Amino acid sequence: MLTEQGLATMPAVEMVAGFADHTLSPVQVHDAVQAVIEARESVLNAFWVRDPDESRKAALASEARWAAGEPLGPIDGVPVTLKENVARRGVPMPSGNAGTVPVVPEADAPITARVLESGGVVLGSTVMPDWGMLSSGVSSRHGITRSPWNPAWTTGGSSSGAGAAAAGGYGPLHVGTDIGGSIRLPGTWLGLATLKPSYGRIPLDAPYLGRAAGPMARTVADAALFMSVLSRPDPRDWSSLPPQDINWSASAGEVRGLRVGVQLDAGCGEPCDAEVRAAVNRAAALFEAAGAVVEPVEPFMSQDLLDDLDLFWRVRSWNDFRELPAEAKLRVHPSIIRWCQGGADVPGTRVLQCYQQIMRIQERTVAATLPYDLVLSPVAPVAAFPAEQPMPFLEDAKTMAHIGFTAPYNMSGQPAATVNCGLTADGRPIGVQLAGRRFDDLGVLRAAAWYEQNRPAEAVPHWPDSAPGATTGATTGEKTTTLEGEKP
Repeated sequence: MLTEQGLATMPAVEMVAGFADHTLSPVQVHDAVQAVIEARESVLNAFWVRDPDESRKAALASEARWAAGEPLGPIDGVPVTLKENVARRGVPMPSGNAGTVPVVPEADAPITARVLESGGVVLGSTVMPDWGMLSSGVSSRHGITRSPWNPAWTTGGSSSGAGAAAAGGYGPLHVGTDIGGSIRLPGTWLGLATLKPSYGRIPLDAPYLGRAAGPMARTVADAALFMSVLSRPDPRDWSSLPPQDINWSASAGEVRGLRVGVQLDAGCGEPCDAEVRAAVNRAAALFEAAGAVVEPVEPFMSQDLLDDLDLFWRVRSWNDFRELPAEAKLRVHPSIIRWCQGGADVPGTRVLQCYQQIMRIQERTVAATLPYDLVLSPVAPVAAFPAEQPMPFLEDAKTMAHIGFTAPYNMSGQPAATVNCGLTADGRPIGVQLAGRRFDDLGVLRAAAWYEQNRPAEAVPHWPDSAPGATTGATTGEKTTTLEGEKP
């Protein structure tokens, strides 16, 4: 007999099989997940908004559909969370920032619509840091989101709540967004299987240079299942890829004969810790032992390219910040204020130079990786840092010193996945990034599935499913926002 924890942490592919043969009920699963959330949320602080009564109604409706043999789609009845910047009709969107007046959308985003059309049971909206520009779970509006592995450790960001929910056992499927690493950074620091898909693969309602949304899960198979829903077309995204019939089953691909590049030096930012390098090297050796042709990839980024990308983002956030009323400015996180002030009064000619540098990043990334079917690299140069820290490196000049491996694939639009490949001596997860050629999302997922199935036992995450805070007693004191009629 499965425990509540076992039901809540069951992979989505197994849940759906259980719904189909009537050995599992969507309501049974939903209630188990809610029990886990109630036990852990006071410490993890993953949700901005949740409504257990409404999500239970959705689970009951799914149960009736399965009983009639008429499921809506491939995730009917599966618990799902959506990041707070993914629009849900009527749900405020503060973007993690205490200085903003939250936008209340009048319509669901394409992602939300696809999830609901497929019968997914939306548990709520997960938190993010201010404007998504901190790589941690630190937010001026939400407080601190903490790692289920250890509440003293960061979740990473900006998909901090989604990552905490995935690692914490809040059901199997979670949506994050990523403009420079915001899906993959929680992926590496929480041991998750994630995919930052090709640019335009998942339609958005607010497309932007480098921005993508994607699945965050515990297994590659679940990430692939979720892609079958999220990648469905929507005409509202004028930048999205043409509809394509892709079999997202992501069964492990054959790696023999693949050309695999290994990049251990980003060419910018901070150098990798020895434990991170060693874990990625072990992953590369496994591919080579299986018959892949493994070669080193030289750095293709440079510090000036990373700095100009950073400046471009600073200007963008400064424009948002300067529009706030004087008293609202004081509520923005101090780290964001200091960071975006670096973009104040930058001449238009300089901003255009930064844009041209972004195009150089795109050009260099595609050219350097084109010879390879797959490029393996660290996700970040360090493992998880303290939860209270807004960024991995505290110096203002090093705000983006950790995204040299991730951001290039946002700018080039190439798919990049993460899979856990080891642990540090003190038990912090380490992920390997698997990047592919433009539009080869399926190839990346199949390679990720192969590695997941063949990685050594010491690289397999043993999820921290016991009550969090048992050894540290850490709490946040934060409370989830409730909708009208919701029980907190």
